[in-house]
Amino acid sequence: MSWDVKFTSKAEKQAKNVPPKVRESLFALVLEIRKLGPTRTTWHNYGKIRGKKDCYHCHLKKGKPTYIAIWKVTDKESKLVEVRYVGTHENADYGRIC
Repeated sequence: MSWDVKFTSKAEKQAKNVPPKVRESLFALVLEIRKLGPTRTTWHNYGKIRGKKDCYHCHLKKGKPTYIAIWKVTDKESKLVEVRYVGTHENADYGRIC
């Protein structure tokens, strides 16, 4: 059974405003999460966000600016993941997002 990936309304708007290459990486990530689950260790700087349950992030584009995605498993039984942030690393407030 595949995972269902949703975007918060804010993350959906953010995804529309990133450069096209970053958007392509984001949708490749979403396809992987749907097929293989939320743990994506092959992505650059992938990691669990400390102090937050079932919340993860990875880099979509290295360099300056660095673009990241943050997602959270909202329901393990239903296999539901919610993308909560897409944007620059510098603007990410991990504590508030997850």
